[in-house]
Amino acid sequence: MNKINLFELFNISLEAGREILEVYTQDFNIEYKCDDSPLTQADKRSHHLIMKALKALDPSIPILSEEGRSIPYSERRQWTHFWLVDPLDGTKEFIKKNGEFTVNIAFIEGKYPTIGVIYAPILDVFYFGIVGSGAYKLENASFSKVNNERELIRQSVRLPEIQEDHMTYAVVSRSHISEETEAFIRELEAKHGKVKLVSSGSSLKFCLVAEGRADYYPRHAPTMEWDSGAGQAIVEAAGGEVTRYKDNERVYYNKEDLLNDWFLVKRS
Repeated sequence: MNKINLFELFNISLEAGREILEVYTQDFNIEYKCDDSPLTQADKRSHHLIMKALKALDPSIPILSEEGRSIPYSERRQWTHFWLVDPLDGTKEFIKKNGEFTVNIAFIEGKYPTIGVIYAPILDVFYFGIVGSGAYKLENASFSKVNNERELIRQSVRLPEIQEDHMTYAVVSRSHISEETEAFIRELEAKHGKVKLVSSGSSLKFCLVAEGRADYYPRHAPTMEWDSGAGQAIVEAAGGEVTRYKDNERVYYNKEDLLNDWFLVKRS
């Protein structure tokens, strides 16, 4: 297996973002999958581009994508490493046209993500992280003069950014706050005093924690492995934690059931 090159993942993410934006600026049809989640042409175009590009990097590495989720566990369980992809995370946000959707690519080794990249096409911000080496953010990504991995890292801001604010921040879903999340917020208030809520869509909630703009992201609602893999890698690369509520263990991947347990994201 060749070394994973962040510059190559950067280019793939930007290309996928361009595919998404071509659909975003037009009228588009919405389909619904068997679980009633929406699907657009943007999801499909991003999926096909990423699949083709990742296979070109190294055809020996398996790929698990939201739009190609039918690989049986009997095959997956043999994988020692693989790509975990959400070609358009936040399809509901895409449909609402609020800009809070992303392209997510994670590299999983064993059970855990070691590399994650997240690109927000409308915001034009690229987040990336290697667990054990650091996390970064590059703004105005599509306009950056980046020609290799070294330049990508040099032009980016290392995460978390320094925060002098002593307020406690919790990031929550823009669309719905569950009773369990409300209870968690009350626990934080009892411990820290006033807690300020920050709303965001898609995997940008992970990025807010990695940046240091939020201290907690409690998730008490269903997510799939491709929703969290890239974000977890970036948060952990920034020194944070992503743990399951039921046993406080680090969230792991390639389970027989690809549905995530409830989890808590916490900054360093």
